[in-house]
Amino acid sequence: MTRRRTLLARLLACAVLPIAVASLAPGSAKAQSEPSASTTAPLVAAASDLQFALDEIIARFRRDTGIAPRVTYGSSGNFARQIEQGAPFELFLSADEAYVDRLAVLGLTRGDGTLYAIGRIVLFAPHGSPLEPDPGLRNLAARLASGDSGRLAIANPEHAPYGRAAEQALRSLGIWEALQPKLLLGENVAQAAQFASSGNADGGIIAYSLALAPALRERGTFALLPDTLHAPLRQRMVLLQRASPASASFYDYLRSPASRAILSQYGFVLPED
Repeated sequence: MTRRRTLLARLLACAVLPIAVASLAPGSAKAQSEPSASTTAPLVAAASDLQFALDEIIARFRRDTGIAPRVTYGSSGNFARQIEQGAPFELFLSADEAYVDRLAVLGLTRGDGTLYAIGRIVLFAPHGSPLEPDPGLRNLAARLASGDSGRLAIANPEHAPYGRAAEQALRSLGIWEALQPKLLLGENVAQAAQFASSGNADGGIIAYSLALAPALRERGTFALLPDTLHAPLRQRMVLLQRASPASASFYDYLRSPASRAILSQYGFVLPED
């Protein structure tokens, strides 16, 4: 079945997921706001798991071209809602390709975009936390069973793809229901990472790309969770109908070997060209 023939099916799957307004934690990502139009700086909406990797790519792109994209980080579901309502973004990098599929079906994009990365999740714990990260979440499950478990931060599964992956992993291991009273929900995965690293929780299930960034790597330890515990985090980007030539140039740059190398450095699995 071709990709075009699967768009409507993915649209239906995405439509059942509630979409809420995201509120980013100070210092965890750039504040989310409605951007103003610009003829010189492409307006980019990007999933918050990309924060550190994309900042590096933008710095390199600015150096090579003189063009400085303006990026806003947040939850993919919230961005999709904003774009449907007319937000003047030119390029959308989603952490869940279903949101791009939906926008394509609605005629708001130029084509159906490009799969640029596949994300992974980790269990992160700050230094001094009683939580010991391990790939099977055995320590978390044991502490939960003994009644010693503290709070666990994840992104809100209702509109954040990394939150849904965390929920799927916890369900796969049979501890989702028991953890409900202990969950601390971030509006996006960057805010969940801020909660997990600041002592507001024993730890959290966050994006591998954020855990690899120096800002978090210095604050704690983590264990990469098996990708068999959750559906693949297929991340797709797309040019929107209002995209400028500068946006198209940045879109092409994101598919270059230099950009792909940076994404790989931050733990993203790279799809075949």
